[in-house]
Amino acid sequence: MNSHIPESCGGLGLEILDSCLISEELAYGCTGIQTALEGNTLGQMPLIIAGNDDQQKKYLGRMIEEPLLCAYCVSEPGAGSDVAGLKTKAEKKGNEYVINGQKMWITNGGKANWYFLLARSDPNPKTPASKAFTGFIVEADTPGIHIGRKELNMGQRCSDTRGIVFEDVKVPKENVLIGEGAGFKIVMETFDKTRPQIAAGAVGLAQRALDEATKYALERKTFGKPLTEHQAISFLLAEMAMKVEVARLSYQRAAWEVDRGRRNTYYASIAKAFAADTANQLATDAVQIFGGNGFNTEYPVEKLMRDAKIYQIYEGTSQIQRLIIAREHIGKYNN
Repeated sequence: MNSHIPESCGGLGLEILDSCLISEELAYGCTGIQTALEGNTLGQMPLIIAGNDDQQKKYLGRMIEEPLLCAYCVSEPGAGSDVAGLKTKAEKKGNEYVINGQKMWITNGGKANWYFLLARSDPNPKTPASKAFTGFIVEADTPGIHIGRKELNMGQRCSDTRGIVFEDVKVPKENVLIGEGAGFKIVMETFDKTRPQIAAGAVGLAQRALDEATKYALERKTFGKPLTEHQAISFLLAEMAMKVEVARLSYQRAAWEVDRGRRNTYYASIAKAFAADTANQLATDAVQIFGGNGFNTEYPVEKLMRDAKIYQIYEGTSQIQRLIIAREHIGKYNN
């Protein structure tokens, strides 16, 4: 939590790979806790990337002084992975902007001290996304902000997920990141840095599923011998182990690339998609190895199965990741 905050603001200033290792361990214990804590990383990253000194010291500095949370307000009821389809509007009036719109599925939405918010600042629908959106820092106690109920999610239930309505919310121009029209680029750069951490969380869950399944298979006996002595189960465990190791290497490559200052979009999407799919497959396999017990809440693997699904959805669905991977891959041959 807060591991990326620069040393100039009192933080540790850790690299992406460092935080990925932390993410994997947190997720091994509970991915809901991991998501709740690392909602801060997602909310803070736009400021780390694009905030000026005053913005960073004011909003990142307070995160070190108190146990505060922040949130990343981009997704909307009609626009999740389709960031360019956002409807929330920001209209400049004098020295401030007036924001109107609705955000949805916001992690830490009801607990955040401040939000990073992306809104359309150019009303012309023909303006390209790269120039149409602006990123704002919004204090959570600003008049006009209406926080919805905590969503009852399938998994990761300890993560506070809510809808938020912004009704004539006034934000000073000093809270604009970089300048008007720079928001879309900031969001895309943010994902390059946060998707490796999402992948690391998925790997933590996958490793937990493998460990739980292996321990159970060593203890449970059928036909007079442990499950591990049945080739069908031992081969399944071998497949699970292979996928965990490859997924782990994929997030580490993605993190290493961006830590070296190189564009990592290709590797970040590969890591996010592969680790998310791996987490879901291994959770399903673990339930299968547990048999009827795996379908019961007294055993841990049913929670892993519920928690895993969101990894294929948030911060860009697995389908969006494949679009990005295809674009990046083919582009290397066209250039």
